Amino acid sequence: MFLDEAHIQVSSGKGGDGAVHFRREKYVPHGGPDGGNGGRGGHVYLEVSSTLNTLSLFRHQTRFHAQDGQAGARSDRTGKEGEDLTLLVPPGTVVRDADRQELVGDLTAAGQRLQVCRGGRGGRGNARFANSRNQAPRVAERGEPPQERHLDLELRLIADIGIIGVPNAGKSTFLAAVTNALPKIAEYPFTTLEPNLGVAELGERRALVLADIPGLIEGAHAGVGLGTAFLRHIQRTRALIHLVDGSAPDPVADFSQVNAELALFDERLKDRPMVLGVNKIDLPDVVARRAALEEAFTRLGYPPFFLSALARSGVRELLQEAERKMLAVQQLPVEPAMPVYRPEPDPSDYSLSRDPDGTWRITGEAIERAAKMTYWEYDEAVRRFQRLLSRLGVEAALREVGVHAGDSVRIGEFELEWQD
Repeated sequence: MFLDEAHIQVSSGKGGDGAVHFRREKYVPHGGPDGGNGGRGGHVYLEVSSTLNTLSLFRHQTRFHAQDGQAGARSDRTGKEGEDLTLLVPPGTVVRDADRQELVGDLTAAGQRLQVCRGGRGGRGNARFANSRNQAPRVAERGEPPQERHLDLELRLIADIGIIGVPNAGKSTFLAAVTNALPKIAEYPFTTLEPNLGVAELGERRALVLADIPGLIEGAHAGVGLGTAFLRHIQRTRALIHLVDGSAPDPVADFSQVNAELALFDERLKDRPMVLGVNKIDLPDVVARRAALEEAFTRLGYPPFFLSALARSGVRELLQEAERKMLAVQQLPVEPAMPVYRPEPDPSDYSLSRDPDGTWRITGEAIERAAKMTYWEYDEAVRRFQRLLSRLGVEAALREVGVHAGDSVRIGEFELEWQD
């Protein structure tokens, strides 16, 4: 099954906890602290694999978690780092942050990697807190919490030439005639429900990747018919082959309608190199109107090629002209949606509010992360957190709004009791 959209949830690994330990060996007095640091949590990467052409790997599994880092140990041993998680995607995958609706990356080249979640930092062990004033610290850090993101993946096929037209113009038959692709072919509209790729050999070291795009009808840019689900695949192509059904009631109107939908979907598509092919020239009715069609299309600036995809006549000439126009394009079109860089809030900022039950609540990236990295069972670690509250101005702000001894203060998932 072809899958060109996916929504996934990814999470990096949590950092390993730092250790609180003291060296205890016979005949070694005052061994001192030797608790090691925790290991870093695993990162999450997206990597392009040239062997993939759909996002079907994310059809059943949508949640992914990198390995957590291991805790530090005695003898100043650092915990093992968590293994990074690499998710394979096909070339042409556009990655967006689902929550912020921002472009994260555009993955087009084989082997290209994008880090989407950073692993949590390992907590420091008590050996790192020793100094001349405190030579036996009973304090350490827990590992940094993991990063979590919701991502929207959108596949835009990377092909040299896209084959477009109204339903039943003969696009799939043309693809089957010039490549080894086996698309579904029938006489009813919308036979093709998903894009098909094929490689056409034109000679020694000459090959074209063709994409058969499902039929477009009026209003496709707004979601009518197959809508924009497949219009986006045209954006990657360097040239277009526009097939019209020569036996249709008004082939010129069909041609103009599809071109209008392309321009409404993306303005730049109207300037994409295009070759026009009038299909079904093997039918007597089309032969009879050939001169009129040639005059009408030439007047529009698109001298037509007449062919029969079914009889495989005239297809090679059309393909060679499309290759010539494609080679005039130096590179693939760039992604229209560029990343938007916005000022990031200061992580040390916080907000103070009061819940309906009277509990004070402190929210902020830095303060909540610090709470998660605190060993609450050690008094020295708690005092270190209190000093952080004072340094960030949280303590003064609570006193200003009238906090009293015995009041509850929530920071993330932790609830503390205020004491003067």
